[in-house]
Formats: sequence, C-alpha cells, structure tokens
Amino acid sequence: MRRTVMNIKGYVEDLDIPVGESRRINCPVCSSYKTFTATNNMGKLLWNCYKASCSVSGNTRAKVTADDLRKMYGDQEVSQVGTFEMPEYVVNRSGGLYMNRWCAKWGIDGEALGLMYDVREDRVVFPVVHEGLAVDATGRALGKRLPKWKRYGNSGLPYVSGCGKVAVVVEDCVSATVVGEYGSFVGVAILGTSLSESHKRYLAQFSTAVMALDPDALPKTLQFKKELSGYVNDVKVLRLNDDIKYRNPDDMERLLAFQDI
Repeated sequence: MRRTVMNIKGYVEDLDIPVGESRRINCPVCSSYKTFTATNNMGKLLWNCYKASCSVSGNTRAKVTADDLRKMYGDQEVSQVGTFEMPEYVVNRSGGLYMNRWCAKWGIDGEALGLMYDVREDRVVFPVVHEGLAVDATGRALGKRLPKWKRYGNSGLPYVSGCGKVAVVVEDCVSATVVGEYGSFVGVAILGTSLSESHKRYLAQFSTAVMALDPDALPKTLQFKKELSGYVNDVKVLRLNDDIKYRNPDDMERLLAFQDI
C-alpha cells in the first residue's frame, strides 16, 4: 500500500539510518524502482524521490550522539565544530559602501544569505552553518589584503547555498550562491584545492553531483569525479566556458539541463 506525503517523515525515521549513511529504495509514494533516497546527514534526515514526476522531498532532525560525531569527523573535528565562536570583530551588520558594492557586483543578496563583515580585515564573511548554527566561516577580502580568502575555523565542512536535489560542486562561496539561486540545486563550495572526507560525506546524501569547477581545472575535475564515485551514485562534469559566478549564458543553460535529473 502506498504511503501518503503526510506520513513520509515517520517512514524515514523508521528506517533508522545511522549518521553518515544513506538508503536508496523504491519510492513509497510513486513506487518507482530505487528512486527514493534518504540520508542521515550529521543528524539531519533528508529524503527525495528523484523521479521528475514525483515531488516527494523533505527533512527533519534526528538525535546525534557524541559517538556519532566522532565517527563522522574524529575527535579533533568534533571539538572544533562544537566550540567554534565567531571572532568578535566579525559583526552581524552591513559592511558599508564597499561591502554593498561588492555584493552588488556579484548579484549577491547579503542580507538574505546572512553575510557578515570583518571590521578588522575588511572582509565579507560567509558563515558555514550546520544545524542552524555557525560552526565555521570564510571571509573574502574586499581590498588587496592577502590571503584573498580566509578560513576562520577548522570544521572541514563546505559552504552550502540553496536547497535542491542535485549538488553542484564549486570552488568558492560566490559560485555556490549563484548555483543556490536555482531551486533544483545546492551549491557546495569546497573552499580549497582538494576534496576532504567531510566533503565526500556531505555529498553522499545526494544521488547526483555535478562537478562545476573552473574551466582551467579539468585535471582536478576528473580527479574529484573519480574520488566521489564511491560516495555518490551519479557524478557528472559540467564543462564551463568561465567560472560559474560570472553567469555566462551558455554555462547557465548547461547547468539548467541538470534540473530534470
């Protein structure tokens, strides 16, 4: 007997999925073969049916123990995630004219994204949020200060923007916010030059991941695709003309082609 959307939450909870693991099964609503994926992502249960005609998706919280977190990140990372405090010089207000101009240049709604401002180093700050709390942050210099991008914590978690069924892996926060503007995608910024174990475990909740790195990073793109193959069922490569944050029309058209996956 098919279950209705109203009791999907209980259905997923009854699967009793361990932290960091996923289940891919027949959809309990549309009955399609193995199109329903449920994941326990660090205490957040997420579920989707990947059949285009089925709109079932949702999320809810699940209990996470200290042992669960240590299993996911190791003792050092658990401590860092649990104790991170935003520096006092990173403030929850507008950075003034230069920050507003920078956001406007990239078409970013800083208020909607909860961006902050580093008054000491003149940086726009992107909080890395987990379970509703800032567990890390990365800041982009508004002037010529080096490094251009600075990580404030050591959580190992990616910066994420958007809510959708397909993960799009990019290199920086601006690109992630551009991807996140489209309802079908989640922009996942790796904030570095390599995929960490934390990145892979985060991406494991998706059945499809699209690699959308800079066009001059093809060797790295192919390496990431290989590394993710053991975590994500379907890893695709988006060949770009330019960095995705520049919103090249041809690139955006190619990206949108992944909406119906």
